[in-house]
Amino acid sequence: MTLTDDQRMLHDTVRPFMADEGAIKSQLRHWRDTGCGDGFGHGLWKQFGELGLTGILIPEAQGGAGLGAVEAGVVLEEIGRNLTPSPFLTTAVAAVRAMQGSAQAERWFPGIVAGETIAALAIDEGKHHDPTRIATEARRSGNGFVLNGGKQFVVHGASADVILVAARTAGSSGETRGLTLFAVERCASGLEIDNVALADSSKAARLRLDEVEVDADAVVGEVDGGWTPISRGLNAGRAGAAAELVGVAVGASEMTFEYLKQRKQFGRLIGEFQALQHRAAHLYGEIEIARAAALKAAQLLDAGDPRAELFVSVAKAKAARTSALAVQEGVQMHGGIGMTDEHDIGLYMKREAVLSELFGSPRYHAARVAELSGY
Repeated sequence: MTLTDDQRMLHDTVRPFMADEGAIKSQLRHWRDTGCGDGFGHGLWKQFGELGLTGILIPEAQGGAGLGAVEAGVVLEEIGRNLTPSPFLTTAVAAVRAMQGSAQAERWFPGIVAGETIAALAIDEGKHHDPTRIATEARRSGNGFVLNGGKQFVVHGASADVILVAARTAGSSGETRGLTLFAVERCASGLEIDNVALADSSKAARLRLDEVEVDADAVVGEVDGGWTPISRGLNAGRAGAAAELVGVAVGASEMTFEYLKQRKQFGRLIGEFQALQHRAAHLYGEIEIARAAALKAAQLLDAGDPRAELFVSVAKAKAARTSALAVQEGVQMHGGIGMTDEHDIGLYMKREAVLSELFGSPRYHAARVAELSGY
């Protein structure tokens, strides 16, 4: 349950880079306050590519680093620690894993490796995450398909060059059989994109597909066999989101612990009050447990272990709840200033709220743990 020497070297490279280039002032606040429609900087994404981060999960034969979920988690924890806005989780992790082994990988991976291409996953259609409840229809037409339906919570959907759309080619809503994953270009005729700002100033889109035509080459994987790439992409995204949530918790707690060492009341540092020490110690322990859960999930994914799906849900649920604890304690211990936009601690709370819902809420994953455990 520890990092290898190579993984520590990656951490030692990424941490100062993210703290400098990905800092809240120069990235999150800058793009939020300038009203950027993407919510992130393409220049920073290009820098990610120059460091080899965008291709971290792409095989070496296709120009990538050929690394795994553990290494992606190392990067994502630092992204979370600094609240760095980027399409790394959705593009370099979830979408890359979904496209691996398909013809679409050959088309889109070079641009991702270069830090020039953005990809998005369009799975959910309702108010809550439920990847089997897909009603978007894909009917055969000539040598391709015609897609009709709608999607919600498509992170970076308006910025993406390619959107991976889950549609039903057979079966009925609630079934995993009969699903097919399609690579749809943003400029496709009949695709309407409504870009929406989320609580943390990141962007997600609502999609409307009205007679969107794609050819047979747009299929990712097999027709009616889309559950395989969908679940592969979702599990990678969930494990990555768990790692990023750990980073959010770490960043918020570090800011809070530093405040406890500086703020005085009644002539004493508030960090000397035993009640606050107990809360800080409890939070530290919870973060270490969440980090261990996220690392274990990533290790099992890399090993192709059949228990990976269970441990991914454990990690996502635990990391989300721990991150929620960290940001709530942070705002409370900062007092009044913690409720203002002037202080960065509130930004961690907003990021936690969005990231906890992405790829399934803690409730969803707690239910998945019970189901996969036979309850």
